[in-house]
Amino acid sequence: MHESWYRLLSIVVFVVGLWEGPLAVVYRLVSDDGGTVLRAANYLPSPWCYVVAAGASVVAYAVLAVLDTGRKKALAREKARHDARSAA
Repeated sequence: MHESWYRLLSIVVFVVGLWEGPLAVVYRLVSDDGGTVLRAANYLPSPWCYVVAAGASVVAYAVLAVLDTGRKKALAREKARHDARSAA
């Protein structure tokens, strides 16, 4: 995975996870708005919106972990290729 794609995907996943997770809960507590497409968790009734927001945060964290693992593997493969070329 190219470094720029990793960074772009990480930023997008982080922002979406933050927006749909903790910020949706804060917005729900501060205002009485029922939700929009951008705050989908706020469409749900009171106890479920918090569960969905926490789930969105957990999913975002898991996707970030998968992206980081993939990046580390790609960097290790690239380093092994570079070392093989240097040795030859």
